[in-house]
Amino acid sequence: MALQTSADDPVPVARISRLIGEWIDRLGGVWVEGQITQLSRRPGAGVVFFTLRDPSQEISLTVTCFRGVFDQVADVVSEGARVVVHGKPEWYAPRGQLSLRAAEIRPVGVGDLLVRLERLKRALAAEGLFAADRKRPLPFLPHRIGLVTGRASAAERDVLENARLRWPAVSFDVRNVAVQGVHAVAQVVEAVRALDADPAVDVIVVARGGGSVEDLLPFSDERLVRTVAQCVTPVVSAIGHEPDSPLLDLVADVRASTPTDAAKRTVPDVNEELTRVTQLGDRARRAMETFLDREERGLANALSRPAMAEPHRVLDAQEERLAELRLRARRSLSHGLDRAADDLRHTLARVRALSPAATLERGYAVLRRPDGTVIRDAAAVAPEEELHARLAEGELSVVARGAVSPPA
Repeated sequence: MALQTSADDPVPVARISRLIGEWIDRLGGVWVEGQITQLSRRPGAGVVFFTLRDPSQEISLTVTCFRGVFDQVADVVSEGARVVVHGKPEWYAPRGQLSLRAAEIRPVGVGDLLVRLERLKRALAAEGLFAADRKRPLPFLPHRIGLVTGRASAAERDVLENARLRWPAVSFDVRNVAVQGVHAVAQVVEAVRALDADPAVDVIVVARGGGSVEDLLPFSDERLVRTVAQCVTPVVSAIGHEPDSPLLDLVADVRASTPTDAAKRTVPDVNEELTRVTQLGDRARRAMETFLDREERGLANALSRPAMAEPHRVLDAQEERLAELRLRARRSLSHGLDRAADDLRHTLARVRALSPAATLERGYAVLRRPDGTVIRDAAAVAPEEELHARLAEGELSVVARGAVSPPA
């Protein structure tokens, strides 16, 4: 039942605290999983205090237990360990504090962790976060590399030294974070997001040395995996050694077996590139020399041909042929003209022989009436009829006396 209170009828703090405690008492015993931090075991004290923290959230709960309860797992549980606690929530009314009174503590074994990681792996894979088509290629020569790693760690040294040995001009933006423990996930996520938001950073490398499954758990955290999946900048995962395989390896664009391998994958080797440039220059030079030699041989072969060695020879032959054709044409034309002239003379002679003028020249005359009618029959001429006689040279006017008999 809700309390009926007002400004004129307030409830004392003690009653409110007591009511909260009564409500919490009704919760009963619960099983809670978390990571142990701030472990306090005072010598001679009968109660052990520690904080149980959610590894993926900034939420924690104070836990108390009798020393006998904790001593049962003291050899396998220390600060940073994951445990499952069975306890009852308690409300400490004098201070208004909530805590968990632990009756049993069980360490989370590696087998349990691996089973949970496998379940998470399948769930994230089903969302497509590990798909190959999401992988982005690394730039050939990044100008600035973001490095997320532990402070003064061997992983940081390996990445920086090997990268600068390979390409001395490479620049780094190093973000030192906790790489294990309760703060690791939050710090790594924050560093990755900050580097991804920096347009000057071309590649992000998350590096850590080897460790146990528990030590590498932050790099299989769901929040970190989703953060890397949302990055625009290519991410290289260099966690642990070759056998280690946190979920970060699966979501990253490139998985490096070690931090040293990450440096080799991120930047090219200047000596190898200079050697490659030299080799390419040699190949180009040999290719050009081969091409020039082939073209020179082709040019020499072309120049050695008769047409190129004696270019006027062809013209001389054509000139001789042209002169011969011109002479043949002149001869043919001359013979044709001579034959035509002969034919013309023969034709002219025939025409002249058949011409009336030639007949007249032989002493004949052509008689015609005044109207131009030619007289062909003597009987057709009347006596005393005036006629005209056409001679070879000139004409005569004659009068017919009548027809006469031809001489015997």
